[in-house]
Amino acid sequence: MATLHMICGLPGSGKTTLAKRLEHELPALRLTPDEWMSRIADNGYDEKKRAAIEAIQVEIALRSLQLGMHVILESGFWSRSERDELRLRVAAAGAETKLHFLDVPRDELSRRLALRNATQSPDTFRVDDGQLDLWWSCFEPPTPDELQ
Repeated sequence: MATLHMICGLPGSGKTTLAKRLEHELPALRLTPDEWMSRIADNGYDEKKRAAIEAIQVEIALRSLQLGMHVILESGFWSRSERDELRLRVAAAGAETKLHFLDVPRDELSRRLALRNATQSPDTFRVDDGQLDLWWSCFEPPTPDELQ
């Protein structure tokens, strides 16, 4: 059965690394908002454009699942409500979901982001410790029942 692989975690947790690996192992269609943001908005922090891109990617994912393809969404999925809503939509499309949670300690995220900022690729955006602190405070880690 077609499966939506939801990659959950904060910046620097390894979402892209995991998504690229799964893309080839499964194989699957990989959809990543940051890659589209860098090409369309040239600004990773434009929330209106990010919301539009994420909505389009969900539409593409749902249609691909209906066609029998595995899909990877690398959107971070920071809230339980966002994850639950997408699970319902995927089930209605006749597919399954699997949540991949990358649980990385705060100090390690900071270390990884400093390295990423120093060697920034075209598809990533600078994240400083202030932004990470803000995002850390609003992130809702998945509960054990979500990871089954």
